[in-house]
Amino acid sequence: MTTLSTLNKFKKEGTKFTCLTCYDSMFARMMDNAQIDTILIGDSLGMVVQGHDSTLPVTVEDMVYHTANIARSNKHALILADLPFMSYVTLPEAVANSRQLMQAGAHVIKIEGGSELCDLITTLAQAGTPTCVHLGLTPQSVNVFGGYKIQGRGDAAADKVLADAKAVVAAGAALLVLECVPAALAKTITEAVDVPVIGIGAGAATDGQVLVMHDMLGMVHGRAPRFVHDFLTDERNSAHSIEGAFALYQQSVRAGVFPAEQHQFS
Repeated sequence: MTTLSTLNKFKKEGTKFTCLTCYDSMFARMMDNAQIDTILIGDSLGMVVQGHDSTLPVTVEDMVYHTANIARSNKHALILADLPFMSYVTLPEAVANSRQLMQAGAHVIKIEGGSELCDLITTLAQAGTPTCVHLGLTPQSVNVFGGYKIQGRGDAAADKVLADAKAVVAAGAALLVLECVPAALAKTITEAVDVPVIGIGAGAATDGQVLVMHDMLGMVHGRAPRFVHDFLTDERNSAHSIEGAFALYQQSVRAGVFPAEQHQFS
């Protein structure tokens, strides 16, 4: 069973690890067989499962339901679960909603934001609930950003992301996710903090990589994001199967083959 201690050991050893989003029991079993290290029950389910055009309509009840589905079929992976939009504005509601997700089977609670989350992170850590803090392009703030745009470009913006990363780790965050930031900034942050850093569109220097499951299986409407690779139709997927795609992703990240230069931003 993968634990936070496992991921910390991976960081110290320089061993890359994997994360994929997952929303139901069958896919969780396949990821288990492929030995995917961590599973994220992401609020991305609002877009890929529920048909919304953003993650904002997803509820705590939705997240609890899907987390429980995955937990029943998972034996190997560390489970991360998103607290959805506006579900952690106050400490009492954040604690209550985190409790629901942990009781459903999550091992780590994922939240989006920066140094403004420090009090919440410390409170949850003291209550035995580890957090993963999502920095960079945070989809729950899409209306603030004015769309899905690269974050951390320019000295001031990069300094802000780095300062936020250091602040939330000091407050007790157990993991970080960096989304759509320049590869050089992701490398700086990964080296500056002593907790594992998971990247998506953040280059190859992070300790782990995460992709939305549907994206890495080629189930993309329109143009795929730059950081995505279709592992299902990849000729190295000799099994020509979904489980084979998961296994190839695991092998590619571990070997440092994915992400490649064409998957990152500068």
